[in-house]
Amino acid sequence: MHQNITRWEKRDGPIFLRKIGLKPGQKILDFGCRVGHYTIPAATVARKQGLVYAVDKEQYALSELKRKAAAYNLTNIRIMKTSGQMQLALKDECIDVVLLYDVLHYSRKNERTELYKEIFRVLEQGGLLSVYPKHTAQDDPLMELQHLNVSDIRQEIQDSGFAFNRKYFATISHDNGLNKGCILNFRKGAK
Repeated sequence: MHQNITRWEKRDGPIFLRKIGLKPGQKILDFGCRVGHYTIPAATVARKQGLVYAVDKEQYALSELKRKAAAYNLTNIRIMKTSGQMQLALKDECIDVVLLYDVLHYSRKNERTELYKEIFRVLEQGGLLSVYPKHTAQDDPLMELQHLNVSDIRQEIQDSGFAFNRKYFATISHDNGLNKGCILNFRKGAK
């Protein structure tokens, strides 16, 4: 399992993130980043001229991410600890890409709506919102998404002003292993 995650962070993750639209030089927000299974590959793709904001409320996870970033010699990661609030200390329209991977199941509908509004605020016009809606009714149902399906999540995000762009199916990181998953990409302001 550990070897798979190391391979994911070094090789497979950057390949996957390029495929869904990440590019060198971008400013990327990884909301609910945990120990960085997406932050590390995103920082690799963004390169030194890009920047990844890694947001989480768990200090132990952020400390592990900081350790891993140092081990990978990545200096383009900015760690942002929150206390669980949806508002971020970022300027309007300053982010190119937002990753919402395996986090939505923690939030009730009204909290998700608040999160989508905040993402809309910080995402630049035409920016990419990429969502991994794990724990829906079809994919290991859990917590707040257990009675929703992927099309419900897609509609929720579209109702918040985002335009659906594309759906991807891939083997991706989930917790400390790999998992087949569905990724939904949206654009801000692109109809």
